Amino acid sequence: MTNRKRQQPRYTVYVIELQAAVLTLGKFADANPGYVYDAARPPLYVGMTAHSPDKRFDQHRNGYKASRYTRGNAIRLRMDLVGELVFSTREEAERMEELHAVRLRRRGFAVWQN
Repeated sequence: MTNRKRQQPRYTVYVIELQAAVLTLGKFADANPGYVYDAARPPLYVGMTAHSPDKRFDQHRNGYKASRYTRGNAIRLRMDLVGELVFSTREEAERMEELHAVRLRRRGFAVWQN
């Protein structure tokens, strides 16, 4: 009998670039007042996951537990905008998800985060 330790889950914050069409959707627009579309700063979705960001992106693209803003609007994963945000607890990751969304808005991006 082997004695395996259960691996602690890791939670990662991720960013998805969205199509400009999300900017016309009510709550997205309300969350980003004054935003004017800029191809250099496209609309984004910020989330966190216990899966790999690639797997979670595929889930969004396939409609599995997808935000209404990512469903049909997800273009690509943008880990270049998030860096290494990996946490050992869900609570830490949720807090950083919120903070990162605020940081991206300050940089001029339109952002949706739950």
